[in-house]
Amino acid sequence: MRPIFIQVKCELGKAYDVAATAVDTIEEVSEVYSTSGEYDLLIKCYLDPNSDIGRFVTAKIQTLPNVADTYTIMTFNAFT
Repeated sequence: MRPIFIQVKCELGKAYDVAATAVDTIEEVSEVYSTSGEYDLLIKCYLDPNSDIGRFVTAKIQTLPNVADTYTIMTFNAFT
């Protein structure tokens, strides 16, 4: 599985709603963190290595109610 991180900017006052919906409805979502700064949430997802990341983000994350903007971070190696 390939991990990706998506920073999400939400409509005002809706970050907790977006986080709950993402966790409850999107199978690939592993964790959701509230953050400070330009974006409200950081969503960690695990995708199949052959999946289309752009299609996943635009179809499943950007279409969540109250999502205003996203910024996707693709990962390469995990160091433990």
